[in-house]
Amino acid sequence: MLKTLGLGAAALGAAPIIASTASASHHESGEHEPKESEIGFKDGEFVLPPLDYDYDALEPHIDARTMELHHSIHHQGYVNGANNALQKLNEIASGDGDASLVKHWTRELAFHGSGHSLHLLFWNNMKPDGGGEPEGELAEAIESSFGGFENFARLFKAASGAVEASGWGILGYEPVSKKLVVLQAEKHHDITVHGVVPLLAIDVWEHAYYLRYQNRRGAYVDAFMEVVNWDDVARRYRAAKG
Repeated sequence: MLKTLGLGAAALGAAPIIASTASASHHESGEHEPKESEIGFKDGEFVLPPLDYDYDALEPHIDARTMELHHSIHHQGYVNGANNALQKLNEIASGDGDASLVKHWTRELAFHGSGHSLHLLFWNNMKPDGGGEPEGELAEAIESSFGGFENFARLFKAASGAVEASGWGILGYEPVSKKLVVLQAEKHHDITVHGVVPLLAIDVWEHAYYLRYQNRRGAYVDAFMEVVNWDDVARRYRAAKG
């Protein structure tokens, strides 16, 4: 059992926003009570929540076997890693751990904690019969920030396809400019912008697509756009801008 999440929030360092907003933003806004699939921390430890849909529900765009392995094995690995790192940091804080390893364990928490939070976002960003285009405030924000949905989609696909090695493509809200931005994250936490609230994230690690798409990352990115849950993205946008 972990003693506190307080140290974890400070220790994430490399990506505090990405690692902390995926399951919290709705609840804090008072607008949307988190679903079970959004709750990634419970009873003092990080947890793997169930999906809102069956593993085969996103067929033919994302295959059931990939979904099962991705959720039950890969995501669970990040949960386990985040719990272990946070426990080690709590031990250092209490004087029971080796303080010379603090750099290692903060890196581990940044990696695994960000991986956990981005996966919470990823699963909820998708739904059966998704895709299409957003409406309302989110559509207006995309128009203002990118000049239209087509421009956004072109940029998002290009950024996601061009992530070096493993990582993510992200649509986020940047609170200083109050605009939407498209970013990359290498691994889970590198080359990100502090303060940006991620709204939509696509996992472009090979384990997310290789069984069906092999090395055709671009085809997978196109398929992802067919299952995007724009209602979920719109809720996150409303919560982020306040």
